[in-house]
Amino acid sequence: MDQDDHAVPLTELLDERRQLLDVAHWMLGSRTEAESVVDETYRRWYGLSGPARARIAGPRAWLVRVTGGICLDRLAVPGRGPVGAAGVRPGTEAVPADAVLEEVDEVLLGALDSLSPEERAAFVLNDVFGMAPGAVSGIVGQPEQECAELVHRARRSLRARRLQPTPPRQHDLVVRAVRQACLTQDAALLTSLLARDVTAYFDGGGKVRALDTPVRGSLQVAHSLLTLLAGCPNTALQARSVNGRTGLVVRYDHEVAAVICLDIAGRQVIQVWTILNPDKLRSWNRRGDASSPPGG
Repeated sequence: MDQDDHAVPLTELLDERRQLLDVAHWMLGSRTEAESVVDETYRRWYGLSGPARARIAGPRAWLVRVTGGICLDRLAVPGRGPVGAAGVRPGTEAVPADAVLEEVDEVLLGALDSLSPEERAAFVLNDVFGMAPGAVSGIVGQPEQECAELVHRARRSLRARRLQPTPPRQHDLVVRAVRQACLTQDAALLTSLLARDVTAYFDGGGKVRALDTPVRGSLQVAHSLLTLLAGCPNTALQARSVNGRTGLVVRYDHEVAAVICLDIAGRQVIQVWTILNPDKLRSWNRRGDASSPPGG
C-alpha cells in the first residue's frame, strides 16, 4: 500500500491479504477466526487518518504486527476450544492446501494448542513464516532474546509431544493425579508427575501478586504449585475441560480464581500454564462455571 491505496497492483493486495490470513490461521488454528482477525486489522488501518497512514513506511509490516497483536489477545481468552488439524471447531473450514500450509505437518497445527500464547506466536512467526527477530519481537512484545527463548521452549514442547503423544484418557489420568497430589500436598507424588525440565508460567496480568518469571525444574514447579494451591477453607480444586482437554480449575468462595492448563508428554507434565489474571477469568465466572458443583 502507498499513500494512495488504489495505486497498488492487485496481485500485491491479494498477496498481502493472503499473508495476513496465513499468519492469523496459524496463530489461532481457525480459518474462520483468521478471516475475522484480518477484517479487524483492515478496519484499524482505515480507522487511521490519511496523514497517519502516509507516515507508515511499511504498511504490510504494520498490518502483520496488528494481526499478530489481535491474535495474541484472542489466544489469551480462557476457555478456547480445541483448534487446528487435531480438532477444528464446528463451523470452521478444513485446512487449505496452500503453499505455506503444505510445508507444515497438519499434526503441528493441532499441537500448537499446547503452547502459551506468546510461545505459539513466537514459534509461528519465527519458524513457520521466517520473520526477522526484530519483527517477531515487535509483535510478541518481548525482547529478541526472550522471543528466542520462547521459540526454543515451543520447539522442545512440540518435539516432546510428537515423540510421546498422549491419548486423551492418559492425559486425563495424569491431570487427576496432579490434582490429588495438590489436594494432599504430596510433594513426592507431584514431583514424580513432572518432567525434570518442566516449566511453569503464572499469568497474573499485573493484577495479582503472582510469580512474574517462569519456574523451571520439577522440584521448583512442585513447590510453586503446592504453595499456590495450599488448602484453605472455601477453596476447591476441580478437574474440568480446559481448551478441549482436562485441566484444573480453582474456585475460591464459588468464584473461579485460577485456571491451570497442563501440557503432557507420555506420563509426565512438561509445561504448566496458570491463569490468575482476573480479567482473563471473567468469562469463566460470567458463564456460570463459578456456581458449578464440585467435580473430580
